[in-house]
Amino acid sequence: MPQIDPLFTPLKLFKNAFVSTVYSGLFRRLKIHQKRERINLSDGDFLDLDWSYANLPSDELIILLHGMEGDGQRPYVTGVARHFNNNGVDAVCVNFRSCSGELNKKFSSFHSGQTNDLNEVITHITVNYEYDSLFLKGVSLGGNIVLKYLGENQNIPTKLKAAMAVSVPVDLAASSKALHQFKNILFHIYFMIGLKYKLMQKQRQFPEKITRRALYSVWTLRKLDEVYTAKANGFKSAADYYKKSSSLHFLSSIKTPVLLLNAKNDSFLTPSCFPYEMAQMSKYLFLETPEKGGHVGFISKGGVYYNEKRALEFFREFQ
Repeated sequence: MPQIDPLFTPLKLFKNAFVSTVYSGLFRRLKIHQKRERINLSDGDFLDLDWSYANLPSDELIILLHGMEGDGQRPYVTGVARHFNNNGVDAVCVNFRSCSGELNKKFSSFHSGQTNDLNEVITHITVNYEYDSLFLKGVSLGGNIVLKYLGENQNIPTKLKAAMAVSVPVDLAASSKALHQFKNILFHIYFMIGLKYKLMQKQRQFPEKITRRALYSVWTLRKLDEVYTAKANGFKSAADYYKKSSSLHFLSSIKTPVLLLNAKNDSFLTPSCFPYEMAQMSKYLFLETPEKGGHVGFISKGGVYYNEKRALEFFREFQ
């Protein structure tokens, strides 16, 4: 499918990628009532799901996946949930392992390619709830999981009609390098504060699996992936983790309509995160690349952000 002409025009204040990214991620505030459900996973761990509902009973549901160091209450997912609720669609925000305010049980936690958990969530929903149509939307790390899930899975439920992925580092190795550049140093520090704290908790929980010396050696995202993420999840190294978890390698196999929205001024992304040729050759991969938007920014007037409006428009084409 040819590239979609971008329709997003940012407000003047938010043309700057840094301002757009920071405001959307840290300063946006909105209220939404959510009900939490805990599900048990096949490996003995658990996930927490945060549900919100349309005013009237709905037969449609959007499943939302957050980004790195996020959770199911972050405005970039609850904003989507609220917009869909207001338009007659129920929503469920998935909290990845250790992201719901409680440490998970296993040594491994969430990672960028963890599609097994998403598969279990979708199975749980299809078995226990009577929705006719499911939609899937992921942001950043969550978007990579969405794209990888769609590309690697040949048994997508027929109820899953369409998906959207926003601000996605489809090439994890390249985006990891970008996050270590000086232009992203504040974001790198922000991520590391939360991740290092969780790693300290893991060390106390499993002292036989990670030493304090190893813990103290972790000062960068790359080192964290080398010392913990890769080893805890069965990868040989950080490089092996990035290679096997990058959704870029799965895009050509996608058979479900999906919209990938990546802004050209997103400092987390590199040229390899804009798969123009793959989109042109695919019937299912729709690619939209506005000049502005930042990383999960796309701030619009009226309290509903562009990516939220765009998701509902796109999904309505395939309901």
